[in-house]
Amino acid sequence: KSKSGFAMLSLILLLFLVSVLAIVFGGILLDGGATALGAVLLVSGILLVCGAVFLCCGFKVLGPNEAVVLTLFGKYYGTIKADGFYWVNPFCACINPGNSRTVTTNANGTTITSGGGGKISLKTMTLNNEKQTVNDERGNPILIDTVVIWRVVDTTKAVFNVQNYRTFLSIQCDSATRNIARRYPYDLMEDSDVPEKTLRGSSQEIADMLREDLQNRVVDAGLEIMEVRIRQLAYAP
Repeated sequence: KSKSGFAMLSLILLLFLVSVLAIVFGGILLDGGATALGAVLLVSGILLVCGAVFLCCGFKVLGPNEAVVLTLFGKYYGTIKADGFYWVNPFCACINPGNSRTVTTNANGTTITSGGGGKISLKTMTLNNEKQTVNDERGNPILIDTVVIWRVVDTTKAVFNVQNYRTFLSIQCDSATRNIARRYPYDLMEDSDVPEKTLRGSSQEIADMLREDLQNRVVDAGLEIMEVRIRQLAYAP
């Protein structure tokens, strides 16, 4: 449970005030010959300053549609989703794999993804998936470019169920695109009189099926697929 940031700020300012007074009076007593009491006040004031500075590390400021997932010594501690000014345990760490970095380790392309920290955006975001070549039902190479409108709805799943939810979404989008595209031909045959769904003629229906397929793939990652748009569709050169 998070505490009010303003209440803790008032408490910390009071600690700073008390510590300054203790240091000042401790120095006066030491100068006046009361070494025992002066030393106690001086040391106590210094310790209070250090404690107040440490407590300042627990402040968190969240804007609208932002969240933080907190861990304490490696264990899940809690999630804050409402905007405002909060104070939490200073030992807590903010986890956000979506901010992770990918570092190439050798010439073979082996990579290591290091976890990132910070706030998680709950806003609606866009994934511009790169153009990829897929085969339609007849085996023809098709160039397809998709745009995915998505957002994080379950921060705990997004952080702990997958390595990096952004990368996971992009990979699953590629897989879903290939899975849907191979079920239908790009266009009707010239001598065909039988109406059927095609990638070109039924692009909106194909996009809806792609959204449903992709949603089923990313549900464990705490993501919601709001819309999928086919931006470009053509025979591959």
